[in-house]
Amino acid sequence: MRSEDGGATVTLARAPSRPQAAGSIRLAALRVPLAVKLVGANLIVVAILFGAWRMAGGPLNHVVAAILTGVVALHLCLVIVALRPIRDLEAVAWRVWHGDFGARVTRSSIADHEVLRVGSMFNILLDGLASDRARMRALTTEVIAAGDRERAAIARELHDSMAQHVAALMLQLSAAARDERDPDLVERLQAARDSTEAILEEIRRLSHSVHPAVLDDLGLDAALRKLARDASHGNGIDIDVSSDRMPGRLPANVEAVLYRVAQEAIRNATRHASPRRIQIRLFASRPSVTLDIHDDGKGFDLAASERHRTGIGLLSMRERVALVDGTLDIKTAPGSGTTVSATIPLDTPLKVVNSEKL
Repeated sequence: MRSEDGGATVTLARAPSRPQAAGSIRLAALRVPLAVKLVGANLIVVAILFGAWRMAGGPLNHVVAAILTGVVALHLCLVIVALRPIRDLEAVAWRVWHGDFGARVTRSSIADHEVLRVGSMFNILLDGLASDRARMRALTTEVIAAGDRERAAIARELHDSMAQHVAALMLQLSAAARDERDPDLVERLQAARDSTEAILEEIRRLSHSVHPAVLDDLGLDAALRKLARDASHGNGIDIDVSSDRMPGRLPANVEAVLYRVAQEAIRNATRHASPRRIQIRLFASRPSVTLDIHDDGKGFDLAASERHRTGIGLLSMRERVALVDGTLDIKTAPGSGTTVSATIPLDTPLKVVNSEKL
């Protein structure tokens, strides 16, 4: 590159670029595992010593070869043993990454002071993480419980107060239409009564959607059957419910979680999957209870949905099930339907319900 200023010419020479291949090879050599680095470095030392031995006129025979082989094998064993605490740290980190938050680094008798300190700090961090998760879980549980209580209160208000007032209004309109002699006014009163009746049905539907009273009164099986009837009304979808006969009621929090999972799964299927049939199965196998919801719809790409966080309903189901120490398994693929399976452990015996109440 040349630059002219007042007749003077300056020539700037660009330094030749270094070959990138050599740098890549050096970086690749530095990325090899630590055990390979240690063994390789010591093999170089052994090779240098052996070369010096040969240059000094040392003999080469079977005894020397056996000694060299033994030294290399012993060194390899020592390296493997010395790196065992580091591999233990890696194994614990892998378990924590995959969801095992109870994993801890055990004290090793062959670890040096620095590795022991790293392991101790790692355990302190994991204990803090477990404590934070426990507090967050308690807070989330209380938030969900408070939301459920508020929904239950709203549902009772809709059902016991507003629905009753609307029903009374509908009766008054019916009586006014029956006593009126003007045909035009009678027609208008009847139309108003029909609209009021539609409002009453909508209030009742909304009350059940906000918080199903049948879940508190009769249990999960009855609530699932009513949910299936309501969800299949007017859309041509056949929803079947089957359940094992259980000796009593499930815990209230377990029933609430499983009902919300079924509600969300059915809502997703009817809105997005265009199924012809949905099958719901509830069965208890000690020490857990499992709810399966299968539809024959068009399915979806689960990995893409979770990667892009497009399925808020899926996240909500997972969080609810996790709060009761359960697991949620979703099996689906485009064109092959969807199966949602929620399994919750039962730590307490089933509550026996008086059969006369049912």
